[in-house]
Amino acid sequence: MPNRKPVFLFLNSRFSCGNASQTVAKRLLTLVVIAAVSVFHSAGVAADDPVRPNIVWIMSEDNSKHYLEHFDPNGVATPAIESMAAHGITFDRAFSNAPVCSVARTTLITGCYGPRIGTQYHRRIQKAPMPEGLEMFPVYLKEAGYYTTNNSKEDYNADPRKTPWDDSSRKASWTNRPTADTPFFHVQTFTDSHESRLHFGDAQLSKPTDFPTDEVHLPAYFPDTPLFRYTAAYYRDRMRIIDDNVKSILAELKSQNQLENTFVFYFGDHGGVLPRSKGYLFESGLHVPLVVRVPDQYRDVVDRPVGTRTKAFVSFIDFGPTVLNLAGVNVPEAMDGRAFMGPGLTADAVDQRDTAFSYADRMDEKYDFVRAVRVGDWKYIRYFESQYPNSLLNAYRYKSLAYQQWRQMHQDGELSAKQSAFFQPRPVEALFDLSKDPEETENLAGSPEQGNRLMEMRQTLMTHLKETNDLSFYTEAMFLRLGIANPVAFGQSHHDEISNYVDTANIALEPAGSITSPLLASLNSGDPIVRYWGLVAASSASSASTKVRELLADDETIVKLARRRTLDDTPLVAARAAELLAILGLEDPRETFYRVLKQVTSEAEALQIVNMAAYLHADAKPSYPFEKEKVKIGWKIPPKSDLQLRLDYFGTASP
Repeated sequence: MPNRKPVFLFLNSRFSCGNASQTVAKRLLTLVVIAAVSVFHSAGVAADDPVRPNIVWIMSEDNSKHYLEHFDPNGVATPAIESMAAHGITFDRAFSNAPVCSVARTTLITGCYGPRIGTQYHRRIQKAPMPEGLEMFPVYLKEAGYYTTNNSKEDYNADPRKTPWDDSSRKASWTNRPTADTPFFHVQTFTDSHESRLHFGDAQLSKPTDFPTDEVHLPAYFPDTPLFRYTAAYYRDRMRIIDDNVKSILAELKSQNQLENTFVFYFGDHGGVLPRSKGYLFESGLHVPLVVRVPDQYRDVVDRPVGTRTKAFVSFIDFGPTVLNLAGVNVPEAMDGRAFMGPGLTADAVDQRDTAFSYADRMDEKYDFVRAVRVGDWKYIRYFESQYPNSLLNAYRYKSLAYQQWRQMHQDGELSAKQSAFFQPRPVEALFDLSKDPEETENLAGSPEQGNRLMEMRQTLMTHLKETNDLSFYTEAMFLRLGIANPVAFGQSHHDEISNYVDTANIALEPAGSITSPLLASLNSGDPIVRYWGLVAASSASSASTKVRELLADDETIVKLARRRTLDDTPLVAARAAELLAILGLEDPRETFYRVLKQVTSEAEALQIVNMAAYLHADAKPSYPFEKEKVKIGWKIPPKSDLQLRLDYFGTASP
């Protein structure tokens, strides 16, 4: 058996009928063996465990748990995945820490929170180096004798020092390992459920779906139209294809007599993929299906009966540590995650875990800055740029006909309040009771009955942001200039500054009557990032509250300072000042934007300013349409770049 029991049974039988001296000798020898095991574990390999389990990850792209009947009554039957569950463990509360591919996958491969290590942007403008003293976790498996393969998507925002894969390609397979007894770790990604599958044209709508459209459950925030029903049914058909793919992997393992030596994980690589899911910190964007099939040969290392379910919270930062623990390899201290299965872990202890943190930043050309924490059935979301609606244009999202129809219906005034909320400015913070409101449409942040809970959840999140030195409190442009060489060290050395930036951004949480004093202090700061966050806080609070907007618009000192800041020598600060004055209804921001875009010196700086302009162009009330020919940037822009996607948005009617 692949654990320590054979060693100790051997010792017990050898000395079973001896005298006192033999008993002493037995104890001494036992201590020697334990010491030897400890030495080998310190090197990362279990000495008494020559036969280690194989581990396979099966990932389906872009699907939350809501499309599988095993997790949600509105999903489809997935017999292969359900067979895994009957022979394993179902994790009912598994979460991606980020709701989009590259950020989520980087979290998986590193075991670290993206904002702590500088990997939170999708797509990255520049890869971040791995933290000092840490490798992508398959490296440790390779060093322990594993054959590591990935077929084939990587999409990492971090740059490895050592290659994590023996083979990462469309031909990568565990069957190519050098010897039949070499343990393997294999990752298989299936794209049949990817968002792009919903980028079909009108011709597709004439083809019937296998899942009946009249049986589709649509959340209350969607309009109930034939197109939305078709899209939801069509995507459920894709999940049946995913299940067939899972079946093929299980059959291959069985045919090679490896199924009962192999832990098989099935999970989605983040949530999605109907509108309001991928890219957003709602449960539809984060809550993933996770089933782990436990092989017969290794049931004794898992402290749960097969066929059971758990509500223990597990996040993507925990997946790498779990694989290492199952393989008998030490989990590096530099990882943020914790193993949730394997030696040394009891089910009772893991079941106490009830908290998950998540983050959303720039996704392609669309900037956003959202952080969230879920504790049990309660969810807290902090929108640091709440002036931007969730609907702010992202070209890839709006290739979907459902997205296009939803936006058109909003413009035509055909939506209910819940359905149109996606297109409105967001609250500064939101609190949801998921036990009663799983669709996250009833914000309880203003409820007097939930005042204490709101404060607790808010404090939990803010403590986390400060403890992890969340690097998004530097603008992406400044981070790339100052911190990209060593993000973790940069965050640690700027801990006090980041904490101050968090507090400055939280001016937006102040009551209307208390916001003026800290806002004035921030706008007068000698630190451009403090000025930046003071202006963001003012815009955010003004968009969320008519009272705050009227208060700031009538404050001559604040208005005078904001106008002065439109001439700030930091282009992002100047743009933020113009954005605030536009939100307050005091000035046309366009001339400031045209001017500062001529001054920018980096892609990230230009892209973020153009993102603000995109909001003002069509989503602000009133809007300020930009003229494409007046937007001048001092370098040649690649035709398919994120920056060009944003520039193409100008000069058009509201999309």
